[in-house]
Amino acid sequence: MKENKQLLVLTHLSQLLDLVTLIGGFIVPLILWVTNKDQVQDMDEHGKSILNFRITMFLYVLICIPLILFFGLGLLGFFIIGIFYFIFPIINAIKASNNQEPSYPFSIAFIR
Repeated sequence: MKENKQLLVLTHLSQLLDLVTLIGGFIVPLILWVTNKDQVQDMDEHGKSILNFRITMFLYVLICIPLILFFGLGLLGFFIIGIFYFIFPIINAIKASNNQEPSYPFSIAFIR
């Protein structure tokens, strides 16, 4: 296995494609993880963290939709999720460049 910090950083930052394409932020990290998990050191760990984060945030968005009817709590939830979508990929890209483990809070471990 080879070390490739740039690819790990790119994998985390590729989540921000959602700001442009709406779905690319899930598809691109998934493709990068599947194609490189056995070739790049730590890609398996980083890829699983990203996908668990993305799946968890999608579930939180689904929960927020009916909560809009209850005093607008869903709108607050959408705002908080939007901040998470933007900030945590950047934080974890910096961690990847420093050889640190990724950390996505509030993520459910669907993929182990």
